Amino acid sequence: MPNNALFGVRYLLDDANALESLLLPTALRVGRIVVVPERCGYCRICELVCAYVHFGVVNPRKAAIRVLSTFPNPPVNRPIVCMQCGKPPCMDACPADAIYRDEHGIVRVDPNKCIKCGNCAEACPFGAIFFHADVHHAIKCDLCGGDPQCVRYCPNQALRYLPPHELGQPQRVKLASATWKP
Repeated sequence: MPNNALFGVRYLLDDANALESLLLPTALRVGRIVVVPERCGYCRICELVCAYVHFGVVNPRKAAIRVLSTFPNPPVNRPIVCMQCGKPPCMDACPADAIYRDEHGIVRVDPNKCIKCGNCAEACPFGAIFFHADVHHAIKCDLCGGDPQCVRYCPNQALRYLPPHELGQPQRVKLASATWKP
């Protein structure tokens, strides 16, 4: 019986995902990489994987994710990555229209249009757009087309890719757990 129940739930979730992709505006279809800073061990594997996947080199300065360490006050490691904003300030700030939302809702940089002016980096409230001297365009997370490799290879699970229907779920569970009394 439990297997049938799980199958039914899985079926409903698959059906919900299909409906979601039809009904939601493009900006809301894409998920987001969620960071759990307490789990980050500052190994920087996410940076290495990102640079290798996108540029074929093991150079963390070419990554679209960067781990910021605030040691010693307080000692926190925080991966910085694009939040795939619903109304991206970086897109509005780009004078060359190089930042756009693709058909899947992922905010991307067109390397052929980017003039590397830096307006996007200044406009990003998360500091998640980067530049490198060898790269002739802004570097920003494209979610690896929907399968973020930094999430896949993070050994501490400090990075999680959440589809839009799961965004906010950890906070809801935490709130429900704190207020529920048997």
